[in-house]
Amino acid sequence: MSKDFGRPPRAEENQDLVRQRLAEVGTAGGAQETLTVEWRGVPLHVEVINMPVTALYYNPGTHRVRAQRSYDLVRDRQLDEDPWSATSQSYLHHLLKALPADPSKEDPDYQVLKESLQEFKQNDPGLITRDGVLVNGNTRRAALAELGIAHIRVGVLPESCTWADIDAVELSLQLRKDHRREYSYVNRLLAIDEQFSLGRQPADIARDFRIRTATCEQDLWILTCLRDLIERSRDGDVALRLLDFEDHQEKLRELHRRYVKESAVSRENADLLKENRLTAILLGFSKTDVRLIEPDFKARYLDKRLPAELNPVTTAPAVTIPGLGRTVRAADPKVGAARALTDSVLKAKAVEGASEVVAAARVVAASTTFRAAREAVESALEPAGKDARVRKRKQAAPDRINDACQDLEQCITDLVMSRASRSLDEEALDEAVVKLRDTLGKLAAQCARSISEPGEGVLWLLDATTQKE
Repeated sequence: MSKDFGRPPRAEENQDLVRQRLAEVGTAGGAQETLTVEWRGVPLHVEVINMPVTALYYNPGTHRVRAQRSYDLVRDRQLDEDPWSATSQSYLHHLLKALPADPSKEDPDYQVLKESLQEFKQNDPGLITRDGVLVNGNTRRAALAELGIAHIRVGVLPESCTWADIDAVELSLQLRKDHRREYSYVNRLLAIDEQFSLGRQPADIARDFRIRTATCEQDLWILTCLRDLIERSRDGDVALRLLDFEDHQEKLRELHRRYVKESAVSRENADLLKENRLTAILLGFSKTDVRLIEPDFKARYLDKRLPAELNPVTTAPAVTIPGLGRTVRAADPKVGAARALTDSVLKAKAVEGASEVVAAARVVAASTTFRAAREAVESALEPAGKDARVRKRKQAAPDRINDACQDLEQCITDLVMSRASRSLDEEALDEAVVKLRDTLGKLAAQCARSISEPGEGVLWLLDATTQKE
């Protein structure tokens, strides 16, 4: 449900100014600039006017900075209570300029936009309500204000516009392929989740966002996972924020793909994989390092390298079945141990991130825990990487034969088609078969040297290549 932020203080003044400038545009004659938006399911052409930059308000409900609002909880609360105050509008101005993953820094893309506006002026109009609230063009307004440019070109929505309309139009404009500055990863997840919470089906949401339905379902799974991690990271008065996961898009998507694949075979292995990889992601390891982590990573490589305080002995508690008086084992203790390690890293990362508001002793303890976990995982990744390379080498020869078989099957299809069209080059085919015979002879020789106890396939190959003509 869209939040109603009410009307800004200068709403009536802006309404009068908008009416005046729309009237001027209507009587000016000549070609009039319009902007096409999706309005309640149908295209709508709205007129474009010039408005003073200082008269307009940033949209407090914009999806562009929804995750980043938690950067400063005090100002976030003020933004909810009084979105039109100078303090709240200044906070939105700061977030619109900021790097999504670290709002303490300015986004280089914002600087690029600012330079473009200074050199080439405004190419595309923004969009406002009659009250002067920016529906689209919030970041452009921030850049124009800093450049000292007095006016901004904007389309004007109908008088009946509601906050639900504002949310829907903003999303439809931002999801066009030609927009200048995309939503950050987490803000895109939140926009998808907002649509899902309104009761829309993933297939419909995917169509609007121009993605596959499977991708939409993946994004919903990831956001649920992130919210769970935030709750698990809570340590007293501190916790991680959604913006802390901005830089992990590809790692989280790969995690989901592997989790789904592993779940089809073993749910416990899937949970182990998920917890082990989440630990590595939280510790800041690269995508290639995270790929080395399999369900047995902790038991096989990591446990012996973890300090005792990060690797407590866990047992599976018994669960009593009501009415039967029988007990069964609860979740796999390996999953519990992996989850406990992830929780330790989550809490340590949350405390480190809140170093300005928590006691120094807590920060030191958290940093020690985080560093110990990272060193242990880094040490465990070395043998895991070596074993992965060995497995890859073991699979290289069979994989190449499988690829060759697919090519030969395609060759059979090509032969059938060429026979029908009488287009076969028989001499070229004969030469290729001779080359195949010679290559199979070389393969047989190496199999004879490398395989001590040949199976059915290798025996056939040895037989076929040793037969006399």
